[in-house]
Amino acid sequence: QVEFVESGGGLVQPGGSLRLSCTASGRTFSRYTMGWFRQAPGKEREFVASISWNGGTMRYVDSVKGRFTISRDMANNMVYLQMNSLKPEDTAVYFCAADPNWRTVAVVPGHYDYWGQGTQVTVSS
Repeated sequence: QVEFVESGGGLVQPGGSLRLSCTASGRTFSRYTMGWFRQAPGKEREFVASISWNGGTMRYVDSVKGRFTISRDMANNMVYLQMNSLKPEDTAVYFCAADPNWRTVAVVPGHYDYWGQGTQVTVSS
């Protein structure tokens, strides 16, 4: 059984930083595209960032460019999202996900087959 576990969320003041981690168990995802998505209350799930299987290509939604960085540790089946200069509008539940199509770096949730349960990020003073 495949399982993702996200961690690192919490409450942070505007301008602060958090580092989200995602660990996978049950299989190796070293050849999968990995992504981070978020969902705020009353809103649809939104793409945040994705990274190719070898870490060579990253994509970001415009609203987080220059503030967030996605990375992965293939040897340990881990994916990270470093979030700096956080804003209240970044408040959401953040999910990691895996896309078995390693040829693309997808931004659409429907491309991703495996999802974690999410971790809450709240940016508030």
